[in-house]
Amino acid sequence: MAIRKRAWTAPDGTPKQAWQVDYRDQSGKRRSKQFSRKKDAEAWFTQAGWEVSKGVHTPDSQSVTVAAAADLWIAKVEADDRERSTVDQYKRLSRLHVKPLIGGEKLSRLNRPAIESYRDELLKTRSRAMAAKAMRALSSILGDAERRGLVAQNVARNVKVTRSGRDKPKVEIPTRKELKALIDHADDDLRPLVLTAIFTGLRASELLGLRWQDVDLKAATLTVAQRADRYRQLGPPKSDAGYRTLPIPPALVSELKAWKRRCPIGALDLVFPNTQGGVAEYVHVMRRRFRPLQVAAGVCDEVGQDKAGKPVLKPRYGLHSLRHAAASAWIKQRIDLKRLQTWIGHSSIQVTLDTYGHLIADIEGDAALIAAAEKELLS
Repeated sequence: MAIRKRAWTAPDGTPKQAWQVDYRDQSGKRRSKQFSRKKDAEAWFTQAGWEVSKGVHTPDSQSVTVAAAADLWIAKVEADDRERSTVDQYKRLSRLHVKPLIGGEKLSRLNRPAIESYRDELLKTRSRAMAAKAMRALSSILGDAERRGLVAQNVARNVKVTRSGRDKPKVEIPTRKELKALIDHADDDLRPLVLTAIFTGLRASELLGLRWQDVDLKAATLTVAQRADRYRQLGPPKSDAGYRTLPIPPALVSELKAWKRRCPIGALDLVFPNTQGGVAEYVHVMRRRFRPLQVAAGVCDEVGQDKAGKPVLKPRYGLHSLRHAAASAWIKQRIDLKRLQTWIGHSSIQVTLDTYGHLIADIEGDAALIAAAEKELLS
């Protein structure tokens, strides 16, 4: 490998010069690459020499673009039989946030400054949360390309969008008064779903995928063994932590016993099916049932007026807030962290602490510790 200065005259008579790197790739084929600055040529010379020695160098002429690598990544995700919602999310990230900004770049030309520039552009034009997702998507794309031998290294691996505490969405928990209003205003067909969500903390997908065979009314337990995605497809929980068995209180046992006698019957044996016994659609449950319930119960806010001058009421919560209500109630009963993690279905204690750590307080215990410390220091 060698670096040489090259000079020539442009058609308009202007003198030109560049720095050219001549080298042989790992197959012995002669190649060259040109730079306008000597220091850029020297930096590339060092990196390319290392790549050739390791047998992982990809010349520009044989390199694919980020857009092409993204398509290969999506194809692999689909081949791995990932959930349809996950695949669709990755496709949106690629189509809207990766390809428009960096899709035309060849993998062989990517470096840390280029990735940092991409990150900066994301932060200028997208929310911080979306920028973080797009950066993770690009890193996954380059990681897959590295695995395929299309690029020597994943230069996006350590480039991240950090989120401060101010950016993190706060957990919204309905008050006891609001929960009681929801239960009191729910009709006989909706009340079992609301009570199950409040007492078990199941995710919406887990509620809609729950089967009667997984509810033991004699033992007063409920087991999560499958879920329904946004496309009404049934499948296993998203992680091993999703599989769990929870105790249920007597009030919920009584409610579910009565509901089982009038629940729509279907081949899927679902506890909360649609009117035909099939998988209920989350969007319909929210739009037709849970949001109107909040308005009827007064768990809403006035956000304006319509053309007729009538108030426009906006429901305060999503169905996920009932999951937070369950966790909050368990914490108030001094549940230990490991049990809370298990019941709520988190993959780690850290996730549980990140989500509910601000609710975990021992006021009496804290007061006793401070009093003891005072006595120790001043006595």
